[in-house]
Amino acid sequence: MRAAVCRKHGDYRDLIVEDLPRPVPGPREILIDVAASGVSFANILAIAGRHQNRSDPPFIPGTEVAGIVRACGEGVDHLRPGDRVVAAVRNGGFAEGVCSPDTTVFKIPTVLPFDEAVLFPTIYGTAYAALTWYARLQAGETVLVHGSGGATGLAAVEIARSLGARVIATASSPEKRATALRHGASVAIDYTRDGFRDQVLDLTGGRGADVIFDPVGGAVLSESMRCIAPEGRLLPIGFAGGDIPQIPASLILVKNIAVLGVYWGYHFGWAKVPPKPGNTERVRTLFTELFDLYERGALRPTIQRRLPITEFAAALALIEERQVIGKVVLDCSPGDELSNSGLP
Repeated sequence: MRAAVCRKHGDYRDLIVEDLPRPVPGPREILIDVAASGVSFANILAIAGRHQNRSDPPFIPGTEVAGIVRACGEGVDHLRPGDRVVAAVRNGGFAEGVCSPDTTVFKIPTVLPFDEAVLFPTIYGTAYAALTWYARLQAGETVLVHGSGGATGLAAVEIARSLGARVIATASSPEKRATALRHGASVAIDYTRDGFRDQVLDLTGGRGADVIFDPVGGAVLSESMRCIAPEGRLLPIGFAGGDIPQIPASLILVKNIAVLGVYWGYHFGWAKVPPKPGNTERVRTLFTELFDLYERGALRPTIQRRLPITEFAAALALIEERQVIGKVVLDCSPGDELSNSGLP
């Protein structure tokens, strides 16, 4: 099978596509013929050796895949060969085949195309868990979503809107702001000109946002602390801006706010400490709810570019340039023809 292999940490442009033996599933593992693999900023960090899910070379990057079950290892009882699935994998996604623990593989609706499906394991999963499990978002509350032109931000906009919240989105370009509005935001702010604090306070009658969803970090998170409502919930999702800010404990105290870190990989068993008992069932229920939202039309995955696996470096360059709206997807199917009709 073809796979993009990282043989030493560094620049993603140094990787090459190699021909490797197809993996064999072990007990409680599933071998997936990969049709599509999601591309993200986390892949760049992993290749550079700067991601919290550090993998020692050689390894295959990629954490979100969609495709068809090819084989099941001993002990797998909820899936079978031929099933259409998505999976979250610690690594191995930039390949024509990957093995995954059965706990992180989920059967998808027949109407869900493979390229759109790759947004579910980490993108929609992160946003849904953050807003429901962690923030306990209620209808009528105001959510401030940063990075709303990216895949995770757009997912948060859609999910918050589906839960009955009012969404204020921030984004850096007119195209990204227009996309956020089309996906359910009530207002979209250009935070690059004069910031967003005063506008958020004006839009909320001086109260501030009840929930702030922040995959950017840096100065964006620091300014968010100045426009969060009393008893608000701040969700640090990631640090795409590059800087990890220091959060002033005094503001947490005087505003009675909660800062809720969201590391979705913990629920997939990627952290040093395993998740709590019952986590697998809880995660499966979450994906059932997400697929239901998709079938009801509440979620509309946005794919900006589809590129063959041989052009993985070009796909990562698009991410690095921060011009992507939605998701960039690699076609990993043989012959570079994405089986994307939604049918087996």
